[in-house]
Amino acid sequence: MRRLLPLCIFFAISFCFVNAQTSIDKIIATIGKEIILQSDLEQAYAEYSAQFTVKDEDEDERCMVLEHLVYTKLMLHQADVDSIVVTEQQIEATLNWRMNYFMQVAGGDSRLIEKHFGKSMAEIRKDMREVVRDQIYIEEVQNSITSNIAITPSEVKSFVNKLGIDSMPVVPATYEFGHILKTPPVSEVEIADIKAKLESYREQALRDDNPKNRFSMLARLYSDDPGSASKGGDLGFVERGVLYPEFEAVAFNLKSGEISHVVKTRAGYHIIMLHERRGESIKLSHILIQPKPSAEAQVNAIEYLDSVKQVIKDNKMEFSEAALLFSEDPNRLSGGWVINPYSLSTKFDKESLDQATFATLDKLISGELSSPIVYINDDGVLSYRLLYLKSKVAPHKANLVEDYDVIKNAALEEKKNSALEKWVVNKVKVTSIKIDEKYKNCDFVIRWQIN
Repeated sequence: MRRLLPLCIFFAISFCFVNAQTSIDKIIATIGKEIILQSDLEQAYAEYSAQFTVKDEDEDERCMVLEHLVYTKLMLHQADVDSIVVTEQQIEATLNWRMNYFMQVAGGDSRLIEKHFGKSMAEIRKDMREVVRDQIYIEEVQNSITSNIAITPSEVKSFVNKLGIDSMPVVPATYEFGHILKTPPVSEVEIADIKAKLESYREQALRDDNPKNRFSMLARLYSDDPGSASKGGDLGFVERGVLYPEFEAVAFNLKSGEISHVVKTRAGYHIIMLHERRGESIKLSHILIQPKPSAEAQVNAIEYLDSVKQVIKDNKMEFSEAALLFSEDPNRLSGGWVINPYSLSTKFDKESLDQATFATLDKLISGELSSPIVYINDDGVLSYRLLYLKSKVAPHKANLVEDYDVIKNAALEEKKNSALEKWVVNKVKVTSIKIDEKYKNCDFVIRWQIN
């Protein structure tokens, strides 16, 4: 079970890209209504071997992969028993996050991603959908088991003592930084042009014999939403509370087949088409155009940040004071320090930074400011920013003084994994599970006491 966490990451990212098995083959395990085919195991093992460079056939490794598959199916079985509901919006949000992550890793070049997987971005997204859905189900079940588990300081110390100093993991280099943000304004002429374009697209769709198809084609051609443009602007079924408030206020008041006039949100300007209502959910598409500042406005933003940098360099103002006065980011109220969304701390490692930010920070020394660099936020808005490196900690063995939060999280994860292990052993006793005779000697079959 301690190995399930890295395996979950591996399967969530790569398992969906294995070619689907179309022929009927042998069932090697059943967990309630869920089944595992021999081909499922072979494909998963092949991916695992390639990912972690397993050169020779290793039955222990194969058993570990099968353990993950059985664990996954047991969780999906429990999700069905608990009647857990996963919405299309949850799937879309996770898919968008995953695709954006791939784009960050690839430096924004989708061709590298397509070359790696041998598929188009649309095909990758389609193949990933089912895996993402299952992953959300699994996370919901896991959270129901572990959400009330906490860790005490004494348990953290016991965790360290059990591991031993020599066995403590190496903590990668971490960075703490702040930024001062400047967003170039967009001219009224540009905004008027965007609104005119969107109203033109609306009229084209409404005049067509098949408005839905015309709207879909226009979204593919002109929408700036990377998550939906390739799908004709389709956002699937959504419920209230998941989209921009201004967007929802218009979308939920549309009639089936109706197309809205222009709607403004933080992401830009939209027109929305409603396709269907289903209870409290609506199925809709949109076309988004994001305003783009002129070259002159961008140059002015860079010059503005250069002047702010000079003020700080001349010791006329501390960084946090300058961030409060000059930055346009809401985090200026806390001194301009950037929070890691994954850990909710101020510390970032290389993996939690986009390539451009990492490349800039890695060249700075503590207390140094960068030159203005391009920054595109989660809404796709183009800005420029100064980066200020507050501190950089070199790679080192984890210790309770510098890395208490990291160690605490590791101890908490081990405690949660132990709880999951106990849950699995108890759940196996009351669940119909059958494993092929060939795998009866796998460690997990014995450990979980599967008959």
